[in-house]
Amino acid sequence: MMTRPLCFVVPGSQKSGPAAAPGLPIFVDLAYVPNHCSAKNVDQEFFKRIRSAYYVVSGNDAAGGEPSRAVLDALLDAKAQWGSNLQVTLIPTHDTEVTRDWYQQTHERQQELNIMVLASSSTVVMQDESFPACKIEF
Repeated sequence: MMTRPLCFVVPGSQKSGPAAAPGLPIFVDLAYVPNHCSAKNVDQEFFKRIRSAYYVVSGNDAAGGEPSRAVLDALLDAKAQWGSNLQVTLIPTHDTEVTRDWYQQTHERQQELNIMVLASSSTVVMQDESFPACKIEF
């Protein structure tokens, strides 16, 4: 059984993971959508090129446009062009108004494209801090 590499991908970085010919997609198990899911750095081409079973999206700054609705829409548009029905799980690190609105407004399209949004149902408590968490198994 062939396994895909696990990697974190940073647009523009020469060290973003396994090498691939220009224009060919890279398949990974988990990709972190960088820069707080900002449209300044991530677009539809990112999701066409980096095809992942799981995307972690960060961002909790509505005033700064994070997470970006344009980036979330770019995932839908790119996934529609993949030509496969690979299950994709989107894991937001924060519950934001942008993410909630996007989820509700595009839920039907998410289902058509086999995209699931995973909400955290667990909390980790460490010293004086607590934060949401989820477990991903490969």
